[in-house]
Amino acid sequence: MAIPDDPELIATTDGRVPGRRGRATRQRLLECTTELLVATPWRSIKVIDIARQAGTSPATFYQYFENVEVAITVLAEELVEGAGALAGLVDGDWSEQASWSTAVAVVEGFMDYWERNRAVFRVVELTTVEGDLRFQGLRVRALNAVTVTLAHVIATNAEGSGSPAGADPMAAAGTLIAMLAQVAGHRYGFEFWGIRTASLVDSQARLLHWSVTGRAAPVGAKVAGSDAPPPRTGPVVGGGAASARTAEVKAAAKAAAAKKAVSRPKGK
Repeated sequence: MAIPDDPELIATTDGRVPGRRGRATRQRLLECTTELLVATPWRSIKVIDIARQAGTSPATFYQYFENVEVAITVLAEELVEGAGALAGLVDGDWSEQASWSTAVAVVEGFMDYWERNRAVFRVVELTTVEGDLRFQGLRVRALNAVTVTLAHVIATNAEGSGSPAGADPMAAAGTLIAMLAQVAGHRYGFEFWGIRTASLVDSQARLLHWSVTGRAAPVGAKVAGSDAPPPRTGPVVGGGAASARTAEVKAAAKAAAAKKAVSRPKGK
């Protein structure tokens, strides 16, 4: 995450505007919060854990955030900003010559966006289900710009004949965005069952392409690596991205434990 260039975008808890060094410290605290969220339930994370991970003190943390939940809320706010790039991909070239490439770029962009923010999205999804209106609103805002842009694209390309996904462009767009979000969120579950991420991208791109253009994907079009694997009868433990993610989470947890052990006073 980059340090905000505009100091007016952030402030300390007492209302002061921090200098560049202060903004860098605040950003480091946010990055460490994200690192801890990868392998730790968010309600188990304490201010002292974040401060220790960042190599600073709880007092410094409290200069920028009232509590851990506020820091996570700031991270969730950044999801809204990141969604703008997705809207740009959706508003691409849907002409017959370029539509398949655009559909694939949108799906891959959505998967990448979710992967970069997976730890924060996990908190947002959980708290949304629990009825937390703040996080629910952030989730809606994060996906709203993409949904509205897709609805406009569907309506523009479906003039006259209408979209095969339905007469209401907003309903079609909302359904497609929900699909992209759910598949991205459960990517490693699919991998566990031996379904390749490339195959997920290929299937979603075909549905998106058909919904926007009313045409099937071009003959011979496919996402690299999406060739059907042998028949599956059960889970494929440690396959592809699933094993990589498992290793990443284990490494993060091990590093956090080692750092905590080093910083613990002797005799305790």
